[in-house]
Amino acid sequence: MKKIAYIELDTHAEIALNFMELMNDSKAFSVDYYFSEKILRFFGFAQNDKLPENIKKATPENLIQQLSTDNYELIIIGTVHRYFNVFEKIAEKFNTSIICHNLNFVKASNFDLLSSIFKEDFQFRLKLLLKEGLLSKSKVYKKAKNLLVLDQTLKCNVILNEAQHNQIKSETLNEDYERSSEKSFTFLPIFYTKFLEKPKNETYTIVVPGEVSQKRRDYFELIIKLFNQHLEKNINLILLGKARGKELFFVKDVEEQLFENISIKYFTEKVPQDVFDDYMQKADILWCPIQQETEFFSQKEIYGITKMSGNIGDAVKFGKSAIFPENYPSKYSFIVPEKGSLGDFLFTKKDVDFSEFSKEKVLQELEKTIFALL
Repeated sequence: MKKIAYIELDTHAEIALNFMELMNDSKAFSVDYYFSEKILRFFGFAQNDKLPENIKKATPENLIQQLSTDNYELIIIGTVHRYFNVFEKIAEKFNTSIICHNLNFVKASNFDLLSSIFKEDFQFRLKLLLKEGLLSKSKVYKKAKNLLVLDQTLKCNVILNEAQHNQIKSETLNEDYERSSEKSFTFLPIFYTKFLEKPKNETYTIVVPGEVSQKRRDYFELIIKLFNQHLEKNINLILLGKARGKELFFVKDVEEQLFENISIKYFTEKVPQDVFDDYMQKADILWCPIQQETEFFSQKEIYGITKMSGNIGDAVKFGKSAIFPENYPSKYSFIVPEKGSLGDFLFTKKDVDFSEFSKEKVLQELEKTIFALL
């Protein structure tokens, strides 16, 4: 068996979990996982728990020494949003592939990064600059042998064409895209369908997965649409994420004014994973009002072009049709474009074949991809 390592010290624990669940069935690869205490807590491990043999508790300080004890043929880093000085040494020393979540951040120049320090999160960003090698960011991605994306539509060689096709202003794209041809992105398939049982709801259940934040999803527009169009069908709207601030005040205010046939449920604390999974399985349809643009480290990112929406993974995992904005540039068969009247897209009866996302097929494609990275 080929021996590889997977590192996650920061965020995206759910992606590491998907990778682990798939690779547990692999007969071609043996994987060691290097997780920070934060990630281990996500997996349910307490501080002094004995870990499985292939899961190692790691810190930025001891990571390189740990990796050097085994002859790994490939190292995959799940997130490079901090600890750049450590990851630069890893990329220099080992055959390293990095999962990229924000492509404009990947291409951002040192001038862009320095300018961003003063825009928000000043203390944290200053720490990245002074202690974690922020200005080594570009070197990390350059020294890595491969850059990976989790949505096959996020390809560097079609960035500009996609932007023009969707009439996105050229200034929202980092100018480095125009001159970047040195390294393309490789698609890493890790999303597979775990749940396929169809719900049996008396009330039509719409689930909006994700933190209730206007920064990444347009909750205001979604609720206003429901409020302004009287639908005869009974509807149960689940906002499946923590609501706070202005969004929470808005939801509470609207709750009292909705039509009698519409109920709304929201959460004021982080939704436990088992509760999240239960509501997702009960959904008749997912509604994902993705904002066209967002920001990461003060760099503009465009959903479907420079950044993947996590709701893609949600739809695949739970085998659900999902309503996305009409201009979202994805061709997945489970996506229902949000166009026409509310009834046109909201009650779409769409039988989607999720067989291409079966665990067996995705694992087979994942193994092919990893072999190509060796």
